[in-house]
Amino acid sequence: MLRLSLKYRIALILAGFAVITFGLALLLVSTTFRMEEMIASITEKELSAPEAADRVLAAQAASHTQAVRLRIIAVAAIFITAGLSLMLFLVFVYQIVVPLRRLTAEAYREGAPARPGDEVKTLSRRVRVLLHDVDQSHSELERSRETLAQTEKLALVGTLAAGMAHSIRNPFTSVQMRLFSLSRSLELDNAQKEDLEVIAAEIRRIDTIVQNFLEFSRPPKLKMQPVSPSSVVDSAIRLLEHRLKSYDVTVRVNRLRPLPQVSADPEQLKEVLVNIIVNACEAMSRGGSIAIAESAEDHPQLKQVAVIRLRDSGPGIEAAVLANVFHPFFSTKADGTGLGLSISQRIISEHRGRLEVESTAGEGAEFIITLPIGDLEP
Repeated sequence: MLRLSLKYRIALILAGFAVITFGLALLLVSTTFRMEEMIASITEKELSAPEAADRVLAAQAASHTQAVRLRIIAVAAIFITAGLSLMLFLVFVYQIVVPLRRLTAEAYREGAPARPGDEVKTLSRRVRVLLHDVDQSHSELERSRETLAQTEKLALVGTLAAGMAHSIRNPFTSVQMRLFSLSRSLELDNAQKEDLEVIAAEIRRIDTIVQNFLEFSRPPKLKMQPVSPSSVVDSAIRLLEHRLKSYDVTVRVNRLRPLPQVSADPEQLKEVLVNIIVNACEAMSRGGSIAIAESAEDHPQLKQVAVIRLRDSGPGIEAAVLANVFHPFFSTKADGTGLGLSISQRIISEHRGRLEVESTAGEGAEFIITLPIGDLEP
């Protein structure tokens, strides 16, 4: 089917309007000629009557005058219509068609499919793409604002955490040394030894919490290097092999091929995976399974990405809790510090990636790690 450009469509419309007007003018002129012929016919029949001669001559003169006026009006209408059509055509060309052609050419340069003669549809598609880009940019801006607010909050909390950690750790170091000295110098029965072991275990737990505070306040510098996230996943599973058995949790890895290399700190990335897997194990008190799916995908902002999805068969996360899982010091566990997932999200953010969670109560939880595939310079 033949398609005409907007310019030619407008030209055809204006030409049709001019033809119709011209036809009406010709009809008007033709009518005047028929009027004169009728008057002439009447004159020939009635000139034989002397009393009607004056009346017929007067009617003939009036008809001739009216015909001349109608001809002048018809000719003027033709010229006025032609002039208006030309003016409208020029206005449409220079005010609408030319800008449309420029915008269409710009769309072609930015990758829109070239379809000459279809400027309006091309621009319509381009506008839809631009609106989609604006929506994505707005969403990205909102996420950036949330990230900035979270970063400022973490910086303040980190400063407080560092001061608290140092204040707690110094006396605790002394307590650990004295406890070790007492355990070596005293003769203790089994019950006393058990009590000392419990005290030592609790001290180690507090020391771990303090260490988490220090890591939260002063995160280690990333040691970036090219690495396949698949190898880090395998390393994390090997590290947790005995713990997985103790929790009666099985891990299944869905991998068609190893993920492409990304620029990452393998130890920090492994810490994130370990943290997510351990949290999943603790949520499944009666055992269960963790499915790990890997894929290389296209992301609207990050372009080519490596995606790791970790889905457990646990009880899931309630909506009220889901909104706070990455907030520092938020935990649903009685003995939890609430720093693990917050630190994990910060590590992934420092890799220019994203850590997200999706869950419905009673249907398990899925953590999604997204890492950009790009510059592999360490």
